[in-house]
Amino acid sequence: MATNSETILTANTHPGDSTTETVTGDKFKGDGYYGRSDGLHTVQYTFAGLTGTIIIEGTLVVDPVETDWFSVHSYAAVGESVSKTANVTGNYVWIRAKVVYTDGTINSIVLNH
Repeated sequence: MATNSETILTANTHPGDSTTETVTGDKFKGDGYYGRSDGLHTVQYTFAGLTGTIIIEGTLVVDPVETDWFSVHSYAAVGESVSKTANVTGNYVWIRAKVVYTDGTINSIVLNH
């Protein structure tokens, strides 16, 4: 079975003024789009000095509107600089990343499935 690896959110740096910023990435095809039955998605996120929450959202809708998205994984960080992975299982048609933060840099969020 073929696998996909895609960067679903590229580098974003907070302006450093302690305001709450929200960055929402584009949608990317999940296992449900391809009709795969295992529904396994692995997400790797790399960040520096992050204070905020990384949210991975999924939807089961082919042509989603904003209200069709729901959280399938989240990670809260306080001044952390690391690279982390998480497994998410579900036959999501689309996957996207959202970051709500007050400081730091998101280097990348990568989706493998």
